[in-house]
Amino acid sequence: MKKIHLLLFIVVIVLVFSACGKSGPKGMKKAYYPDWWQIQDNAEYVQTYGMATKVSQNTSFDAAHANAMLQAAQYVENYVKGMVKNYEEEAGVEDPQVLALTSKVVKEVSNAKFENALVSKQETLITEEGRFQTFVRVSIPKDAVNKNTLNKIKNEEALYNQFKASQAFDELEKEVEKYDN
Repeated sequence: MKKIHLLLFIVVIVLVFSACGKSGPKGMKKAYYPDWWQIQDNAEYVQTYGMATKVSQNTSFDAAHANAMLQAAQYVENYVKGMVKNYEEEAGVEDPQVLALTSKVVKEVSNAKFENALVSKQETLITEEGRFQTFVRVSIPKDAVNKNTLNKIKNEEALYNQFKASQAFDELEKEVEKYDN
């Protein structure tokens, strides 16, 4: 009887230690986005989206709004230069910890002017770390986007015509020089 109790006690201890030693499976979490995110629900407007997480609520909103306006400007004209560097180091034997550093530099220049752009939706959350995460939808009348795009095309066409005219003028000068010599 004592052997059965001792054996049962040992089995229970082994089960307790094995259960405590393992951590449960870590699943992936889905990133949160508002239900209106990336939805174009008004045919009269081009809707662009921006998101930012900052320590200050105002800064979070301003950055999200700027990202949405940048997205709108990218529809019209965009120049991008970028560089990404990744560095990863693992230290430790039994419980290795990973030190990771990602450096990303993106220089993005967009040039556009929009009239009557308005923030049509906004949502701000407070993260577990106490930071403000803001989602913004900016609605820009389609005619403003079309006008901006048309102006860009006209400017490009005018520059091209000016270039062609200067080429023609250069050819004319060369012909005149032939007759003068």
